[in-house]
Order: sequence, then C-alpha cells, then structure tokens
Amino acid sequence: MSKLNLDPSVVAGARSCAARIAENVQGFIDKHTTVSTERTVARLLGVDGVDALESPLPNVFVDRIKDAGLLDRGCAYWLGNTMLATGQSPQQIAEETALGALDFREFPTVSAREAEKALGPAVRTALSRIKAQREAREDMLRTLGEGKRPYLYVIVATGNIYEDVVQAQAAARQGADIIAVIRTTAQSLLDYVPYGPTTEGFGGTYATQENFRIMRKALDEVGREVGRYIRLCNYSSGMCMPEIAAMGALERLDVMLNDALYGILFRDINMQRTLVDQFFSRVIIGYSGVIFNSGEDNYLTTADAFEEAHTVLASQFINEQFAVLAGIPEAQMGLGHAFEMDPGLEDGFLYELAQAIMAKEIFPDASLKYMPPTKFMTGNIFKGHIQDALFNLIAVWSGQSLQLLGMLTEAIHTPHLQDRFLSIENASYIFNNARHIGEEIEFKKDGVIQKRAQLVLSQAEALLRQIEEEGLFATIEQGKFGGVKRSREGGKGLEGVVVKHGDYFNPFIEPMMRGVK
Repeated sequence: MSKLNLDPSVVAGARSCAARIAENVQGFIDKHTTVSTERTVARLLGVDGVDALESPLPNVFVDRIKDAGLLDRGCAYWLGNTMLATGQSPQQIAEETALGALDFREFPTVSAREAEKALGPAVRTALSRIKAQREAREDMLRTLGEGKRPYLYVIVATGNIYEDVVQAQAAARQGADIIAVIRTTAQSLLDYVPYGPTTEGFGGTYATQENFRIMRKALDEVGREVGRYIRLCNYSSGMCMPEIAAMGALERLDVMLNDALYGILFRDINMQRTLVDQFFSRVIIGYSGVIFNSGEDNYLTTADAFEEAHTVLASQFINEQFAVLAGIPEAQMGLGHAFEMDPGLEDGFLYELAQAIMAKEIFPDASLKYMPPTKFMTGNIFKGHIQDALFNLIAVWSGQSLQLLGMLTEAIHTPHLQDRFLSIENASYIFNNARHIGEEIEFKKDGVIQKRAQLVLSQAEALLRQIEEEGLFATIEQGKFGGVKRSREGGKGLEGVVVKHGDYFNPFIEPMMRGVK
C-alpha cells in the first residue's frame, strides 16, 4: 500500500512513456558506434599499455582504423581478421601497429562470422575475468558481511592514489561502507584513459586501471580487518564512459557513477556520442554486478529543487528504462536524487520527505542514491551539520540505499579526516536511533506530504508525455533538464560517432546480456 496514496495508473503511465522514450533512443544507439566503445572492445580483448609516446594502445589502434575510414565495421572485426592472417594476439597486433610494423589493411578480408570466431578465446577470457571478480565480491559479502542500508558513502579526493588509500582505510575504520575516489578535475573531457598509478591530480585522483587495482587491494585488506566488505566507487562517465566501466569490471569496483544525461548537461559532451557509449557501459555494468549511480541530483544545483522536482523523477524513469534495455536488474539501479531545497522554505523538510519516500515507493527494489545538501551550504558548520542531520533522518525514514554523507565543511574546503569522522558519527547515530521510523509512521490523507508527492508524480508524467512526443534529443535541446540547453550537433566528441556497417559486430554485448538474465 502506498503511504503517499499514489495513483498506480499514473505511475504505470509514466513508466510506459519512459520505456517508449528509451526504446526510441535505442533505435539510434543500435545503428551507431563510437571510438570509445571500440576502444572498450579492444581493452576487453586484451589490448593494454601505452606506446613510446605514452599514448594508450587502444587509442592508437582504434585511431588507425578510424583514420582509414573503416571503423564502421568495428575494432573487433579488424582484430579478428588480422589474427587469422598473422596468428598474433590482439595485444601483439596493437603493439606492432603502434610501431608501424603492421598495417591491418594489407591482409585479405574474411567474413564477419570468421573474424568473430577467431576472437572466441579472447572473449571467453575477458568474460571469465569479470565473472571471477563478481564471484569474489559475492564470496566476501557472504564471509565478511556488510553494513546496514543506507550504506555510509564517503569520498576521498587527494590527487595521490597512495594518500587516497590512507584516507580510505581510515574512513572504513570509522564506519564507512562505500569509498568513492573522486576523479581529477576535467578527466571526463579526456578522450583517453591515463595509464598506471598516479600521484598528481587536482580536486581528485585520475581514474586508471592501476589506481583501481591499488584501491581495491587496500579496501579488501581493511575490510578483513574491520569485518565487513567495503565497496569501491568511481566514475564511468565522460568521454571514456565504457572504457572505465570495463576497467572497473576487471578490477572489481562495486559502484560506478554512470549517466549520459549528466555528461550532456554538465560536461557538454555530445548527446549522440554519450548515449551510444552509455549503452555498452551499462551492459558491462550489468554483467559485472556493479551498481550504477545516475546523476539526477545534479539538476537541482542548476534549477530550483522545489519547482523542478518533477524533472528528477522523469529522469529517474528514463534512466530506469535505459538500464532495462541494457539488461541491468533493479537492484543494480542506483537512481539518484538529492536533499537540495532552500532551508528557508517553510515545510521544506516535509517536501523533501515526500520526494524521498515517493522515489522509494516508485522504485522499491532500486539501490537509490541519496545526495546531501550542497547548494545552500554557507560555511556555517553548525547550521551545515543540522542540515546534514535532517538529510540523514529522511534517508533512514524513507529507506534509501546509498547515502553520500554531507560534510559540515561543505563550501569551505575538501573534507579533513575529522570532518569525515563527524559526518559518519552523525549518520550512524541517526540511522541507529531512527532505524524503523518508516515502518511506524503513516501520513495524513490529503495532507502536505501526500499532496506534494502526487503533484510531483503528475508533473513528471506530463513531462514524460511531452518528451515522448518531441523526442529526448529535442527535450535536451530545449533545456528541460536542469535548465541547461545542449545542441544535438554540439558539444565534445561528435567526431567520434560512426554509423555501423551491415557486418558490424561487438562480441561482448550478446553474451553479457545473456549472462545477467
């Protein structure tokens, strides 16, 4: 029974609209590939490392194919064809190509079926590696256990992966359940993934496969020490969205921020490019057992959280349906929302509570990601701590899943260790003392909370019907999400989008999709 007295027919109508919106975009996605999607295929087939100029080998090989005007058949085809001609592995082919000792174009071409068959062992190796990491996570959850939901989710952001390790292990000892390694400023706009461990970053640490490996090892160590599994989070977003998803799957990340709409609106990445990339990244995420986090909370930093609440819900519906098309089960859908209303708004707590409970009722099995107050943090640490406490109360009351903890020093500096400790202490106290409050309290019929949730739902359904009529691309161009307008032909990365050839194949999508069912 809905405590908010939501009309199930309105919920069903909104979900059906979102499904048709996603299916319409999927039609576009299925006809296109991108340089980053093809680099991901190369990585999964075993291509790794850098050339003499420190350019990543997946970039070098895919760029050669693109420059020759042949990327429409896909990186996998040209690797398979070259393997049949030379007997070399994908890694050897990439290395020889980088040295100028091999040109994939000089060999007779075979059928797509023959090329795909040649890749079979490499595909199976990649799938086995990812499956082994998923099984390792499941085994550690069985043997170590984990914290209660809402998971206490905190960030580290030193720029130095080794210092991040120190801070992450300290946070785990203080009670954190999820450690998010914040990515260095503007890495989302790099059209390549840096290689190896890094010790310099601004506002965060570079997302690299080696950095993932280092942090995973550190969290497994501290997890055994504290007696619970510690989840690792990073960013599968930006120009290299699917590549980072693949690296995260191979190194057992547990949570990844992954939302094409976020990249379009807040990083000005071309919408065609990033929607294509999002599909393959989510197929990988689904297969690897990772929870993806969507970025609806960011809309409320550029638009009014009270007036535009329905855009968050509409986007959640759309993100849910994109995830369904990628084969992701609901438990891995970390749909985002946030506590971002002006604290001076009368009854703001009631409106925030209505929004949070509405999200839980509409997406009951999703791993909802709840984000803390940031927009109206002023540097007054005492008021900020109270704002965070109200946020924490709503989280446990409404049954959220992943709770990024607010910091009392938000708007002053990157959190110190003691700031993080106080935030964990605040949340732990409230979560324990109000653990079952949501089961005990019902709401007044047609009261403020019920009416607010019903209004937001009806507005979201109306917006979804409009989006279905106009199309998602046109909606984004009109600035209906977060008040930010983006052009279908504008933004970064459009030159990396390619229409697929009739013989194109990606050898990972079908087995990965089959594996999550």
